[in-house]
Amino acid sequence: MLKIEILHQDQNIAVVCKSPGLLSVPYPGCRAKTALGLLEEAMRKRGLYSAKRRPYAVHRLDKETSGVMMFALNERAQKIIMDGWQRIVSERLYRAVAENPRDPKKTLPDSGTIDSPLAYNSYNIAYVPKPGAKGGKFKTIEARTHYKIIARSKKFTLFELSLDTGRKNQIRAHLASLGYPLTGDKNYRATTDRFGRLALHARTLEYIDPWTKEKKRFEVPEPAAWEKL
Repeated sequence: MLKIEILHQDQNIAVVCKSPGLLSVPYPGCRAKTALGLLEEAMRKRGLYSAKRRPYAVHRLDKETSGVMMFALNERAQKIIMDGWQRIVSERLYRAVAENPRDPKKTLPDSGTIDSPLAYNSYNIAYVPKPGAKGGKFKTIEARTHYKIIARSKKFTLFELSLDTGRKNQIRAHLASLGYPLTGDKNYRATTDRFGRLALHARTLEYIDPWTKEKKRFEVPEPAAWEKL
């Protein structure tokens, strides 16, 4: 079921948890349900919606990714949050279940940083260009992902990840480039689909409220089946 759970709402900010398969925001001509649309609908039902008070996007999660995300509730709040994102948001943590690399020599250490630049193909899917790849020059952008391994099994690894840069498909592309495609991720040639969905979840969002200066932290654990696997 495509839905959101409202975790917090005040005059300027709403924090929600979105289900997998739900777009964060609509694209031109889109008629599908989105997290933004469901939040707007909930505000209308509660009599909290107006021309000057409605949800605005400040960041996105991929459609297939579940988890915690933030919306601004007026235009001024949107500008303040987006202009000060690096200062306001103090922590964003993801959990992901990835297939292990076929070559045991490529096994990653328990923690580290992946800083390979990303390029995008004609379908706007991110990838890490191979050194010396043919086909002309690639336009790349900086991307940096920090990871920690929570658990390992013979076939899978449970990662906790944080981002210095919030690029589209960043986690998926970075892990796949090292031989760790997420289970359920056909775009990155995963050979398994253990949960009937992409195994990527935005678990934690912590920020300093720009108006009250209060630290707020919201955490929704990934499905228990992930750690069990």
